[in-house]
Amino acid sequence: MSAPVPGDDRLRDLRGLGRVLVALYALFAVAATSRAAVQIATRFGEAPVAYLLSAFAALVYVLATLGLARRGGRWRAVAWAACSVELAGVLVVGTLSLADRAAFPDSTVWSVYGQGYLFIPLVLPVLGLVWLRRERAAVG
Repeated sequence: MSAPVPGDDRLRDLRGLGRVLVALYALFAVAATSRAAVQIATRFGEAPVAYLLSAFAALVYVLATLGLARRGGRWRAVAWAACSVELAGVLVVGTLSLADRAAFPDSTVWSVYGQGYLFIPLVLPVLGLVWLRRERAAVG
């Protein structure tokens, strides 16, 4: 894979772990967006904080997908930020959802550290950050 050209926002030539990460992030982007849209449209009054967190998680997954899939320094920065925010979100929301169950009457993607999604939301940002770091070391 050739080194990215500044300002180049074409799709990366992904292989191996990079391809798997982008596919998983895209899957989670669709799942979280769909879930949040249905929750907000049909039951917003029941758990507004949880449903807004689901929508925020969906946005983070979309940005991570784009950041990991595109070339260029801006997209790399987007990927770093999205994966970092996701990890922080999973840890904070996971802890809060255990500490104050009344505040989360309905689960989000990040509740209980992503338990409803086989803890993939907890592992995915770590893998994303590791991949970004390895890629940076290979290029630079």
